[in-house]
Amino acid sequence: MEARRRTNWLSFLLCIVLFAAAAWMTTGCGAKPAEEPSPAVSEAVAQDGDVLGEGETEFPLTIADKDGNEIALTIRTDKTVVGEALQELGLLEGEEGPYGLYVKIVNGIRADYDRDKVYWAFYINGEYALSGVDVTEITDGDTYALKVEQG
Repeated sequence: MEARRRTNWLSFLLCIVLFAAAAWMTTGCGAKPAEEPSPAVSEAVAQDGDVLGEGETEFPLTIADKDGNEIALTIRTDKTVVGEALQELGLLEGEEGPYGLYVKIVNGIRADYDRDKVYWAFYINGEYALSGVDVTEITDGDTYALKVEQG
């Protein structure tokens, strides 16, 4: 248990460093040329109440956009990691970075800190997750959420 707590704490610290570095890079690099705003919503994969996937494991997932609009899904999978299950279903897209998967699109909703100063926050049982979606093992009874938040 102590090793897990240390790993969670280390993951939390790495997240803080990542956000600080991203903030420094965006403010420290001078003005950027004007860009066309990125679309907030593209084609949604799932609707509220959908049950997606097939498999022995089932878990609830809530997705909330920047306006607080939420959908509740049930995910079924044989994967063991939350992010792998969501990627397999086409619900989640991102880029690999030095700290793991940087989630940019969930259910067709883009949250790109580099462009819009919003990001996807990952929650487990209503608490801000100390691990990334790409390394969080699915635990029976846990609830998961991805929410767009202001940076």
